[in-house]
Amino acid sequence: MAIKTSTGLRNAMLATGSAKAALDGGRINIYAGAAPATADAAVGGATLLCAITLNSTGTGILFDTAAVNGVLAKKPSETWSGAIAATGTAAWYRHVAAADDGTLSTTAPRIQGTIALIGADLNIDPSFVSGQTKVIEHYVVALPTA
Repeated sequence: MAIKTSTGLRNAMLATGSAKAALDGGRINIYAGAAPATADAAVGGATLLCAITLNSTGTGILFDTAAVNGVLAKKPSETWSGAIAATGTAAWYRHVAAADDGTLSTTAPRIQGTIALIGADLNIDPSFVSGQTKVIEHYVVALPTA
C-alpha cells in the first residue's frame, strides 16, 4: 500500500482545517498507467478512466460527518460512482478537490493511492470498460496511530 498525500493537504490539515474540509465536494479520478512519484506531481501521461462523483452526476462527494477511531469514511447515504470514459486497467487514483486540474501543485489537497482487486489502497475491480459505470462502495481515510 502506498498512500501519498500532497503538500497542500498536509498543510491544510496542520494549519487551516481538516482532510474532510479540504476534500469534501471533490472527486476521485481513476487512472491507467504509471502513477506520478508524488501527489504534488502532474498527472503526466496517465489515462483518466473515470471520475467518481455523486451518482455519476459531476456533483462532489462527501465524507461522513465525523471520524471514528481515527478513520473518516464516505458518507453512507451517498452513491459514489462514475461513467467510465475509457477502457483499461486501473492502476492508481487521486482524490482531489473540485477545481483540481491535475497539474503540478504544492497547494492542491490530494490523496493518491494504488488500485487492485485486493491488497491496494483502493480495492475495486481494476477492469474498466468504456460506457459502463464504476461504483465505490467503501472508502476511508485513516491516520496512523504510530
